[in-house]
Amino acid sequence: MLNEQTVEQLSSMRLAGMLEAFKEQMTSTRYGKLSFEERFSMMVEKEWELREERALKRRLKKSRIKQQACVQDIDYRHPRGLDRSLMRSLASCRFVKDGHNVIITGPTGVGKSYIACALAHQACLKGFSSFYIRAPRLTEELLLSHADGSHLKFLDRLARFELMVIDDWGIAPLKDQERHDLLEVIEDRAQDRSTIVTSQYPASSWHHFIGDPTIAEAIMDRLIHNAHRLELKGGSMRKVRANVKLTGKEEVSGVGSS
Repeated sequence: MLNEQTVEQLSSMRLAGMLEAFKEQMTSTRYGKLSFEERFSMMVEKEWELREERALKRRLKKSRIKQQACVQDIDYRHPRGLDRSLMRSLASCRFVKDGHNVIITGPTGVGKSYIACALAHQACLKGFSSFYIRAPRLTEELLLSHADGSHLKFLDRLARFELMVIDDWGIAPLKDQERHDLLEVIEDRAQDRSTIVTSQYPASSWHHFIGDPTIAEAIMDRLIHNAHRLELKGGSMRKVRANVKLTGKEEVSGVGSS
């Protein structure tokens, strides 16, 4: 009777992890020699693990990361200027805690998006909130937020993410409203929020696509001054994958798509 009451109370309090552990302990003889403290600690640990798992799933869902990527699968076998020591440092996510940025540049297909998504995924694993969006989609959503009256709310939402990935930066020149909106996003995140930017073009040419020199300088100053730089080179990793399929040689992991 007492056990049934405990089950009902744990269920009512939504302590699913403790409930699962309690039921297991009641039906298994292998816990008989453990002390009360040990058994209770195991119940608490089960509850904590379940909550952490649920929290991670929520962070990953909100992140909108476009591809399954993880830092352990990043490929270093092909020469593209990828610094292992820098990647190990970034994988610790200390840069997120410190509010530093990451700039990833290089030609199409060299794996910029994969690395950015892998770092965003790693940040989620470390307990940080992340958000992925392509630059054209970001400008589009910002313009739509003006139209439906949700602009300030949308800016506030973007500012709350501890890590934001802006992919495909610089694909097209910005219009006047777009560059002002982009400055607002970057300004809100400066100093205490991290931003990863990927671009086909070196940072030295970003003034051209941003347009207005004053706004370009303001955006660049906020992005570049505390940024870790990954300047990738080499041929398309898509071609590497295609050759692997044709030749039947060992498959390349972590190549990404852009």
